[in-house]
Amino acid sequence: MTGLAALLREAAATARSQPVASVLTILMISGMVLTVMLTTGRTVGAEQQVLGSIDTAGTRSITIRAEQAAGLTVDVLDRVAHIDGIEWVGAFSAATDATNTLIPDGARVPVRYAYGHHLDRLGISAQSPLPGEEAYASPISAAQLGLPDATGSITLTTGPSYTVAGSLDVPDFLTGLQPVTLIPRPTATGTEPVAILIVIADRPDLVAPVSDAVLSVLAPTDATKITVHTSETLAQLRALIQAKLGSFSRGLVLAVLALTGTLVAILLTGLVLMRRKDHGRRRALGATRTLIVALLLAQTSILATIGILTGTIASTAILLTSADPLPGAGFTAALGILALTTALVAALAPAIIASHREPIRELRVP
Repeated sequence: MTGLAALLREAAATARSQPVASVLTILMISGMVLTVMLTTGRTVGAEQQVLGSIDTAGTRSITIRAEQAAGLTVDVLDRVAHIDGIEWVGAFSAATDATNTLIPDGARVPVRYAYGHHLDRLGISAQSPLPGEEAYASPISAAQLGLPDATGSITLTTGPSYTVAGSLDVPDFLTGLQPVTLIPRPTATGTEPVAILIVIADRPDLVAPVSDAVLSVLAPTDATKITVHTSETLAQLRALIQAKLGSFSRGLVLAVLALTGTLVAILLTGLVLMRRKDHGRRRALGATRTLIVALLLAQTSILATIGILTGTIASTAILLTSADPLPGAGFTAALGILALTTALVAALAPAIIASHREPIRELRVP
C-alpha cells in the first residue's frame, strides 16, 4: 500500500512538471467523454424513453379470452405456475353489473371476480380481514359509482353485496377492462369459470414461447371458444428499434474511442521521446523497467480520471440544461471505464518503449 501511494505521488509530481502535456491529455479525455455523452449518450437516453413508452403499451402481455362455453376454469392457474418465463398471471371472471348499494338506480359498472396469488400488484391487500367479501375499484369505476374515496358498498345485479375496501392500481395490461372493479377470491376451489386470463412474460422476446406454453396447458372443453391476443408484434418492433439504435451507438462510441486512443498514444509517445534523459536517469539510478511502465500508466490514470470527471460533469450539465434525457448511471459508468481503459491501452506502448531505453545511451542525449 505504501509503495502504491509513493508511485501515485511520483506520478502526480511528474504530471505537474509537464503542465502543457497534462492539460492536453485531460482535454482529450474530457472531449472524448463529452462527445460520446452528447451524441451516443443522448441517443441512449432517447432509446430508453422510446422503449419505455413501448413497454408501457404491454410488450410482454398475453391476453386469453374464453367464452362461457369454453370451459376454462381457475385451476389453469396451477398449471400455468409451472411455466418458466412468466412474471405475473391473473384470471378474471365474466363481468357482472353492480351499483352503489345506497344508489340502486345509479350508474352500473362491470365487476369481475379476480383469481391469482399475486393480486397485490393491483393494489389488492394480501391480508384481508374479510377474504372474499371485499371489492376494489379503479378511480374511474369509483367515480362512476359515486364513491370518490373508493370506500362504501356495491351490490351486484345478481344480489350479493361487497364492501369497497380500496382503490385499484390499474396497470397498462388492464386498461382495456376499464372501468375496473375486482372482487378477489383467495379461496377459489378451482372450478370457477374464467373469462379472461392475463399472463405477463419476463421479457418481450419470451412472449411467443410463453404464449405457446400457456395454450398447451389451458385444457378447455371447447378450444374454438378461446381467443388469444399477444404483444408479439409489438415485442418484435421493440427489438428492431433497440437493435437499430444500439448498432448506431456502438459504432459511434468505437470510432470516438479509437480516435482518442490514437491521439493519446501519439501525445505520450512524443512525451517519452522528449523525456528520454529523465527516463535514462531513473534507469541508471536503479529503476526497473516495470517501475517505469507503472509510473507512466499511473500518470495516465490520474490525468484520465480528471478528464473523465470533467467531461461527465460538463456533459450532464449540458443535457440537463437542454432538457434531453440522461443515458443513466450504467451507461455513464461504462463510458468512464472504457475511457480509462482506452487511455491506459494507448499509454502502454509508449511506456514499454520508455522502459526499454538503455540508460547509458539515453544519458548521452543533450
